[in-house]
Amino acid sequence: MSRVYNFSAGPAMLPEEVLKQAASEMTDWRGSGMSVMEMSHRGKEYISIAKKTEAYLREIMEIPDNYKILFLQGGASSQFAMIPMNLLRGRNTADYINTGQWSKKAIAEAKRYCNVNVAATSEASNFTTVPARSEWKLNPDAAYVHYTPNETIGGVEFDSIPDTGNVPLFADMSSTILSRPIDVSKFGLIYAGAQKNIGPAGLTIVIIREDLIDEPLPGTPVMFSYKTHAENESMYNTPPTYAWYIAGLVFEWIKNRGGLDAMARLNKRKADKLYAAIDKSGFYKNPVDKNYRSWMNIPFTLKNSGLDSKFLEEAKAAGLVTLKGHRSVGGMRASIYNAMPEEGVDKLISFMEEFQKKNG
Repeated sequence: MSRVYNFSAGPAMLPEEVLKQAASEMTDWRGSGMSVMEMSHRGKEYISIAKKTEAYLREIMEIPDNYKILFLQGGASSQFAMIPMNLLRGRNTADYINTGQWSKKAIAEAKRYCNVNVAATSEASNFTTVPARSEWKLNPDAAYVHYTPNETIGGVEFDSIPDTGNVPLFADMSSTILSRPIDVSKFGLIYAGAQKNIGPAGLTIVIIREDLIDEPLPGTPVMFSYKTHAENESMYNTPPTYAWYIAGLVFEWIKNRGGLDAMARLNKRKADKLYAAIDKSGFYKNPVDKNYRSWMNIPFTLKNSGLDSKFLEEAKAAGLVTLKGHRSVGGMRASIYNAMPEEGVDKLISFMEEFQKKNG
């Protein structure tokens, strides 16, 4: 069977070139006689993989020298707790911007450890837009401001990086990291689960400004301390070694394809053509404010929801899979991360047009 176009929100498609390279190295990594999965994380072979992976990420994201990169476990969801456990820095309040389901989860977890000021929310619009900056009620004494630049479920994305003045800005970039260049120096902390634009599930990347790393709240488990992981180069315990290795192959793939500038051009082109097809159809609809539409996750509904099952069945038969929308939104959702080739988006658009002709 040929490979399908997988529009899953995560775990998502990986570049085919990366999968083929990993397959060729599966039983013997470059003459070592071992699979990467069998290597000691403290052995010279694996240390070379880890260092090269970090170097690639630092290069393609242009991460300044005063930032640590941590390769952790626990998913982005673990960071919802680790952030307030580590980064309140003697304060008892943090600001959060609520733009969807992942923002809400981060807020709920932070409330276990501090007073949360929801400085702005778009819940009244059913999370179809980003709150106007004039409506934000930031606390200048907050330990940090947390936001989710791209909401995977609702398909809402910020069009710029918020300016939070002297208060550090923290971002859950799980579904938008590596999709375009960003100025890392505008953030105190960036974190991302791997299973969208980085690699397989199991790895979580944290990029943190060094001056923010300090002792966590009393009683914090050693494994939940950024200081622990920073001081041990992410090797305090056995890290997710194979996911780390695959991430390195993905970073190399991005570099060889022209870096994040090239990714941005491709991703914008893919998103623009899919939104254009939806908007002109009269049969499909995207609910998100056009100023804040996601490049990565594109939800859409059919004019007749009774056709949803038929759409999904026929799409699957055409090699277009995992298009069912999240239950809180309904309809369909096409996640078109870096590894989704442009021809996959083109095939989806052609299918949508043909489906409309037959059922519109």
